[in-house]
Amino acid sequence: MSEQESIGRRVQSRIYREGLFGRRPVVPVEPQLLERAARKKLSRRAWAYLAGSAGQQRTDAENRAAFDDHPIVPRVLVDVSSRELGVQLLGRRLPAPLLLAPIGALELAHPRSDVELAEGVRELGLPMVISTQGSRPMEETAATLRDCPRWFQLYWSSDDELVESLIRRAEDIGSDALVVTLDTHTLGWRTKDLDLGSLPFTRAEGIAQYVSDPVFRRLVEQRVAHPGPTTEPTPRPNRSAVAAAVSMARHWPGSLKDNLTSPLPRAAVETFLDVFSRPSLTWDHLPWLRERTRMPILLKGVQHPADAARAVEHGMDGIVVSNHGGRQVDGAIASIRALPAVVREVGRRVPVLFDSGVRSGADVYKALALGADAVMIGRPWVYGLAVGGGAGARAVLEYLLAELDLTMALTGARTIPDIRELGLGQVES
Repeated sequence: MSEQESIGRRVQSRIYREGLFGRRPVVPVEPQLLERAARKKLSRRAWAYLAGSAGQQRTDAENRAAFDDHPIVPRVLVDVSSRELGVQLLGRRLPAPLLLAPIGALELAHPRSDVELAEGVRELGLPMVISTQGSRPMEETAATLRDCPRWFQLYWSSDDELVESLIRRAEDIGSDALVVTLDTHTLGWRTKDLDLGSLPFTRAEGIAQYVSDPVFRRLVEQRVAHPGPTTEPTPRPNRSAVAAAVSMARHWPGSLKDNLTSPLPRAAVETFLDVFSRPSLTWDHLPWLRERTRMPILLKGVQHPADAARAVEHGMDGIVVSNHGGRQVDGAIASIRALPAVVREVGRRVPVLFDSGVRSGADVYKALALGADAVMIGRPWVYGLAVGGGAGARAVLEYLLAELDLTMALTGARTIPDIRELGLGQVES
């Protein structure tokens, strides 16, 4: 890739050329401006869910602030006229060490949700990690991605047959890997959602993988056929309750008119809430999972090096250092602080990916310098999706790639492995 062809120069030059005609980026480049623009576009309920974190939001704040404790020390007089961002990951060559992190209930950001995102970003060739909490069935998202790589993120349900069905479907859509999220076996104390009394899944938002699954639908039908005892009184319906009922009806397969009088949509929400999480999950369950898929398995949510060691001992194929973007435990260690110890413990035996707090290409550079093999991006592209649809999400990812490329040029790194070799270049004071 020559200097003239680099994504950094290409994106930068395009913006400056358009600026000559008074045109500014529709999707803001500066991360704080992007966040503000997204907040203006989103409803209060959507903003609370997509941007909110646990408790007093301390982990989210610490995720971002901790990057400041890892300064970059550039090296000079290195020929960086040619740079290459490509990496090899789990047997596939990727154009850059970036993946789209799994984020659920994308219909809160855009009415076409996952398929809008897939249309917008597929030409970049970066893997999209399809969420279990998707707003469209994984088959639709995969078809929209075409040849773009896809992984599947699994929330391990309390129903084993449902887990097996989701895994089979993930294999059938050509997923390159299975990412098992471990840090959400129970929902964190999310104050912004709680103050609004709002959880998308109670309105059937973000449960498309479930209502499109034959095993889950059978569970719903069984629930309707054999209802359990009801102990809580049903409040009188009001406007909010009617809106929630309509939302449930819209998300269940079939006509809205028929679903409004059917018990199935509400039963689907109740069934989901029953089977979503599995607090009893332990290391002893991993062999069961390993026997049921040929896909590489990565464990997401690892923060402690001892857990990373156990993951390798249990034959897992990769680790994602993540605290769920601060959404689960208030006051948890920042992911960027946890990363170096996990990398040392793993010792290159399996890939280590990084997630949580990334807002810029410089952040990506720092995570790679501290040993990550690739980086998952979450909220930034969601904000882009809210502001500009699929094209907006793509723009945000291009900004990240451009800044990563230019940071490499300015620090003496020609390739992604160079970043790790250079490290952050700390010098004696």
